[in-house]
Amino acid sequence: MDLGLKGRIVFASASTDGLGLGIAEKALEEGAWVFIGGRSEERLASALTRLGVMAEKSGGRAAGAVLDMGSAASIESWVKAGHEALGAPDALLVNSGGPPPGDFEALIGDEPWRAAFELTLMSSVRLIRAVLPFLKVRGGSILAITSSSVKEPWPGLILSGVMRSGVASLVKSLSVELAPYGIRVNNIAPGNILTGRLKRLMAAEASKAGMSPEARRVERESAIPLGRIGEVEEFGRMGAFILSPAASYINGQTVLVDGGASKFLY
Repeated sequence: MDLGLKGRIVFASASTDGLGLGIAEKALEEGAWVFIGGRSEERLASALTRLGVMAEKSGGRAAGAVLDMGSAASIESWVKAGHEALGAPDALLVNSGGPPPGDFEALIGDEPWRAAFELTLMSSVRLIRAVLPFLKVRGGSILAITSSSVKEPWPGLILSGVMRSGVASLVKSLSVELAPYGIRVNNIAPGNILTGRLKRLMAAEASKAGMSPEARRVERESAIPLGRIGEVEEFGRMGAFILSPAASYINGQTVLVDGGASKFLY
């Protein structure tokens, strides 16, 4: 299936590894021009080397710049760099690193909440605001990565659940406001996908419970109807599809990629 991404410019934030990189890779495989960003210069260079090899096969292009999603100035600079490197974006992937884990009473004072608000919710607002003038010219697509916790809270991830729920609400509102400009806005919500962050969470849970990480993984998988944790590549395929013109009538949706783990109906 041709997704219609060939030659289209995709800006992908927080995309030097994990879920963001997974979507960037799939878009590049379809011939897109991808501009990535992340806080680590080392990971950025590594990701660009990897994407460069893929670009030679697909006819796409890959470029990137350092990006700190917790900094308004960094977001502005990154968008400007992307425009200079590849041109005006046709699609935007909104992503950021997740807030630290912890239960409500373990989060002492206001600072953890302020930091999570800046990193997760306000970064989405700022990035969309910076890219919107380009997208309004000829339409396009915005996709935010959040979490299945926007539908069903995950124990020990209250900061992520609260702030990412705000992003999901932002997505729904913008899907109505921006539709007249030909801009689709959606949300993709991963469940258990085998990223470095999930591995660290399982290791911490295992340590707390006095079990091995392997045993904790088996426990998690037993709660998933498909019986396994998802792969980044599987998540990336869905993300690239939603961003693409092939998903031209999908707007304002929260698309779960969780192997059927969530128990709610709507």
